[in-house]
Amino acid sequence: MRLPESACQAGQRASPTDWQLPDFLLMTQTTTDPLPGSDARESMAAADRYRAPALDKGLDILELLSEQKEGLTRTEITKELGRNASEIYRMLERLVARRYVMRSSGGDRYTLSLKLFALAHRHPPMNRLIAEALPLMQRFADAAEQSCHLSVYDRGNLLVIAQVDGPGPWGVSVRLGSRVGLADTASGRMMLSFQGSEQRAHMLTEHRKVKGETPLNEQELAYACQSIRQAGYVRQDSRQAYGVTDLSAPILGPSGHAIAVLTCPYMRRIDAHTTPSVDVAVAGLRDTAGQLSMCRVEIS
Repeated sequence: MRLPESACQAGQRASPTDWQLPDFLLMTQTTTDPLPGSDARESMAAADRYRAPALDKGLDILELLSEQKEGLTRTEITKELGRNASEIYRMLERLVARRYVMRSSGGDRYTLSLKLFALAHRHPPMNRLIAEALPLMQRFADAAEQSCHLSVYDRGNLLVIAQVDGPGPWGVSVRLGSRVGLADTASGRMMLSFQGSEQRAHMLTEHRKVKGETPLNEQELAYACQSIRQAGYVRQDSRQAYGVTDLSAPILGPSGHAIAVLTCPYMRRIDAHTTPSVDVAVAGLRDTAGQLSMCRVEIS
């Protein structure tokens, strides 16, 4: 799959990968090339016979909004789709009610919510992401001599969908299937940092504290997200355990937003064995996340 140059916020395509997000999440248009002969005519006749205009309108809106980083007003949507204003209004209201589309705080712009992304977590293509990530995660874990895990956003927090242990007898790992906090973990803050403002607000609205999570300081969190986005990675003392340095890097979709986060709970050995430094681990983690991304962040 080739991505348009304009798709990536950083302006660079990542190396091609074998996995992709589900078609309904990427909102790529299906081909309209006719099939040869009578099969084509029969296929087109069947398409006309089973048309669902209301569904088509809703899908047209979702596809249009998927291409807009800052969303569109109702007037702009109506103009782009060439539809009647009243029918677009009714359809938008239903999409907002069903939480597929979000209305801005000012009430004048509409953007896609993360509901389609949440549905994608239940879809086999997520398994393809895991299948491609695991060998790269294992390579990182062996080189850094640290564990690492992959997490995605799920209903207000992060869900660990893959985990790899380091090669040594000692290490810190997060259990597969664990739900980790959105606001006070390196993984959660990385996910928040690489979202648009509307989607970040939506995530925080859905957020529910997990066991042990510290109280949310909105001002501190906003400053942290800004710093993380500028740096392109997280390196912080763990807020869950002493002696652990949390390292996180984003896995980016074609729009430049994080679709997953790769995290290493780095533990420094104090015995005679020397492990790779935290700086080496950061570089390896960012490189691994970059190989899995559809849009690469400049590594400084």
